[in-house]
Amino acid sequence: MKRLAILLTIIGLHTTLANAQTSDLKALPSKIEAGQWKAGHIQGIAVDTKREHIYFSFTTILIKTDLQGNIIGTVSGLLGHLGCIEFNDEDGRLYGSLEYKYDSIGKGILKQEGVTKRFEDGFYVAIFDVDKIDRMDMNAERDGVMTTVFLHSVLADYQAMVEHRGQSLKHRYGCSGFDGISFGPRFGKSADNKHYLTIAYGIYGDASRSDNDYQVLLQYDTSDWSRYEYPLSQENMHRNGPTQPDARYLVYTGNKNWGVQNLEYDPHTRLWLLATYESRKPGFADLRLFAVSANEKGKIVRPKGIDYTGKERVLALAEVGVADPANPAIRGWAFDASVGLCSLGDGRFYIAKKQKGKGWQSGRAELFKFSPDSATPFVEM
Repeated sequence: MKRLAILLTIIGLHTTLANAQTSDLKALPSKIEAGQWKAGHIQGIAVDTKREHIYFSFTTILIKTDLQGNIIGTVSGLLGHLGCIEFNDEDGRLYGSLEYKYDSIGKGILKQEGVTKRFEDGFYVAIFDVDKIDRMDMNAERDGVMTTVFLHSVLADYQAMVEHRGQSLKHRYGCSGFDGISFGPRFGKSADNKHYLTIAYGIYGDASRSDNDYQVLLQYDTSDWSRYEYPLSQENMHRNGPTQPDARYLVYTGNKNWGVQNLEYDPHTRLWLLATYESRKPGFADLRLFAVSANEKGKIVRPKGIDYTGKERVLALAEVGVADPANPAIRGWAFDASVGLCSLGDGRFYIAKKQKGKGWQSGRAELFKFSPDSATPFVEM
């Protein structure tokens, strides 16, 4: 009887929280405009339903607006690539991927900003104290709104030289850094309510190599990350951060140019969604959105097509969407959510759409209903 009472109490608490969240989400605009900015294209979106704010990342600028699109504040001064972003309900802060590298993306950013300085390669989780973002043109370095944590494992894979099929190749797994970022449960731990910061690698779209057909996911327990957090000085880049992730996974999707652009956990379906650009490698269907169940624990196997690695934990894609005719293990959708994907936790999502004009970039968040069992996963509301 005591166990039953405890179970009923837990169920009642979850129902109360779900109802509270649903009530917060009842009336949402179908479209939220982000404004026009002299920056790179829109990279990600995140929503704080409690305070009714939405955040847009535009490569070097973070935008904060209300749900009607009225601008509350902006953060600029970044000379790296701010990509996918995620609002963490547990601590009320915004997390984003932040890359510094001297490839085509890094060079393009420096040219756009009119800067000749070359930075050391570095990959950071940017953490924004969003309560402090209250005016235009706040500076990411000087105004106390952002701290960063360095990810050593990403740098190691980015800088690695590997021997594969008789060739020396740069970038283990084709790693170009990381872009996707989200909070969600540990894979295969259905009873664990703890959420982990999860990141997804960017992957170079080199069609000539076979070791870049997996997406790479790393999970981190951030409960002790306060010891790593430091303000970012772009004149003296710090290296404070965990040396290894708490877990590492591979997902076979075939190569997708630049890898996972947006990563999002949906508590309503317990699916992790991986949004990518198109594939440039022959032999793979043009699927751009993939799902992995949070219940999937994966198998420890040797990844196919890779000479230099041992066994890894490989996650299977969820049995949703449509199958790639030439690769039956690959399932997903030909749906583009690459520039912004945000679950609202009740079956609805905001998905970003990009726009541009001469000298400016813009975008908006559009409201969709998620139907994972359909060949068309998102229906506009």
